[in-house]
Amino acid sequence: MGEISTNTDLTGRTALVTGASSGLGVRFAQVLSAAGARVIITARREEKLVELQKEINAQGGAAHAFGLDVTDFDKLPTFFDTLREQDLMPDILVNNAGMNVDKTALDYSPEDFHQVLGTNLTAPFFLATEFARHHMAQGSAARIINIASVGGYNVLPGLTPYCMSKSGIIMMTRGLAREWARSEININAICPGYIETEINDYWWQTDGGKKQIASWPRRRLAGEEDLDGALLLLAGPQGSGMTGTTITVDDGQYI
Repeated sequence: MGEISTNTDLTGRTALVTGASSGLGVRFAQVLSAAGARVIITARREEKLVELQKEINAQGGAAHAFGLDVTDFDKLPTFFDTLREQDLMPDILVNNAGMNVDKTALDYSPEDFHQVLGTNLTAPFFLATEFARHHMAQGSAARIINIASVGGYNVLPGLTPYCMSKSGIIMMTRGLAREWARSEININAICPGYIETEINDYWWQTDGGKKQIASWPRRRLAGEEDLDGALLLLAGPQGSGMTGTTITVDDGQYI
C-alpha cells in the first residue's frame, strides 16, 4: 500500500500565470503563492501586474511581474530565455490568458476571429511547447494547467469562436499529454463554468443574465474560489498521476 499524503505544499516551486492582470489570473497567482510557490505573473497591462506583485509580496510571498503579450509568438522563446537568465524558470505553467469578441458569428471579421483563436488557443500551444522544450532538455518534472471552459463541451449561444478555441484547448491538452507521456511533464485542463469576472460582470445585472442564472440547478454564479481545489490538485504532489485530464468545475451549471 502506497504512502498516504494530503500534501498541497508548493514550497520550492515556481509558477507562471498568464493573464494575471485581472479575474481568474489574479486568483490563481494568489492561491499558488499562498501554497508556497514563487509566482511569475504576466499580462499586457503592466500597471495591474505591479499592483498584484506588491500585494503578494506584502503578504510574504514572492511575485515577479513581466509585461507579456502572449500573441506575440515570435517573442515567446526570448521570454523564456529571460526567465532562465534570471533563475526564474517555472516548473508550473498556468495557461490562463484568454479573451472574447462579443459579436454574433455573422458579424465576426477575420481580425476578430484571429484575435480570439490567437489568444485562446495558439498562444497556449506555443507557451506549452516552449515551456516543455526546456524541461525535456533538463529531464525535469513540470506541470501545465490549461484553462478551458464549459464552452469547450457545450454550445454557449453567441460565443461560437470562443467555444471553438476552448474545445481546441481540451484536445490540445489530450494530444500533448499523449506526445509527452514518457516525460515527467503532466498537462491537464480545468473547465470553469460561468464565474463573474471583469469581462462579463455587466451581463449578470441584465434581465438576460438574471434569467440565465435562474435556469441553473443551483440558481447562482460559481465563485473564483471554487477553482482553488482543482488548481492545487493539478499543480501539487497529489496530481502526479494525472495527465491528459480535464476537470469541469461549474457548480452543476451543466448537469
